[in-house]
Amino acid sequence: MISTKQLLQLFIETRTATEGICQPLQTEDYVVQPNVDISPPKWHLGHTTWFFEEFLLDAHLPNYKRYHENYAFVFNSYYESIGKRVVRTDRGNLSRPSVKDIYDYRVYVTSHMQELIESHLTEELIPVLEIGIHHEKQHQELLLTDIKYILGNNPLQPEYGSVTNEELLENAAVDFIEIKEGIYKIGHASKEFCYDNEQPRHRVFLEPYAICNSLVTNGEWIEFINDGGYSNPMIWHTEGWDWVNKNSIVAPMYWHHDNAKWTHYLLSGSKEVNLAAAVTHISYYEAFAFAQWKGMRLPTEFEWEVAQSNFKHGNRWEWTESAYLPYPNYQKPDGALGEYNGKFMVNQKVLRGSSIATPVNHVRPTYRNFFHAPLRWQFTSLRLAQSL
Repeated sequence: MISTKQLLQLFIETRTATEGICQPLQTEDYVVQPNVDISPPKWHLGHTTWFFEEFLLDAHLPNYKRYHENYAFVFNSYYESIGKRVVRTDRGNLSRPSVKDIYDYRVYVTSHMQELIESHLTEELIPVLEIGIHHEKQHQELLLTDIKYILGNNPLQPEYGSVTNEELLENAAVDFIEIKEGIYKIGHASKEFCYDNEQPRHRVFLEPYAICNSLVTNGEWIEFINDGGYSNPMIWHTEGWDWVNKNSIVAPMYWHHDNAKWTHYLLSGSKEVNLAAAVTHISYYEAFAFAQWKGMRLPTEFEWEVAQSNFKHGNRWEWTESAYLPYPNYQKPDGALGEYNGKFMVNQKVLRGSSIATPVNHVRPTYRNFFHAPLRWQFTSLRLAQSL
């Protein structure tokens, strides 16, 4: 079991890392909300702070006084049982609280959380504290990808900073790993932290299949484009085809066709697309269509988990063919924290692996990320599979 000292260290490291992600930003960058899926950086900073205030400090630190009586309304995300909140689409309309106010709020809550952890932490509060810490780590990933979207959709395409690992070069000879049919165990089994959607561990039966040891590359994706991949309705779901036409989709997000060559926006600035690098920022719709074009398919999340020890992963979220559903005998936690995962188990697809934006201790084979099919602002890619 993790000690109080370790929890405090993890908490402080997490709070510091979040603010470090924002260090390269200009004040104006903190407020922008280009669309409903992107939250302003200052909202992330406030929301992850409110979480600790709402679920730990207010009820469990003696004589605690909330920093501001209306911050719960401003920074609640989707917890219906907690109370009313600012509509998600309006987060970018909040000129106040200021960036300085939010950083002051973070200092206030962090110092009081340190007091709670050192002097008032009970055994029943440890799981809530762990959820709070890992919740902020999840927002670190969202924060970086939201920042990329904000800057990447600015006509000036400003650099965020020197990010040297954004282009993924696997440099492996392409091979397909064959997995025999059988009954396999799926889900988190160790005593280390995991989210409720990774449990309970259970059995699945898999038919024989093969899965690629590497991700699809930009060069392969350009072949798909040149062969009319975005104009061939026979390889798309109906929803995907409607999405392509309604939004005039012709390439992955951040790609631009300039002077007979493809360029794309990276956190380090705009560069020519590297043909050997893994394709990134694609939707489930695109991943499915590409697999159809290749005469293959996407792996299920169970096929991915069973095979993952045979290939390198962890630099891109990988779309799977699995709907985001509860595992057999899944039990949603009691209270407001029961809204954390269970309420989203509908109309979404599971992604496996992790990405360059994922905090290191969130990288595990059983992690189940999930997004709606058209979304592609995360570092998403695909791995091909085929039935045997």
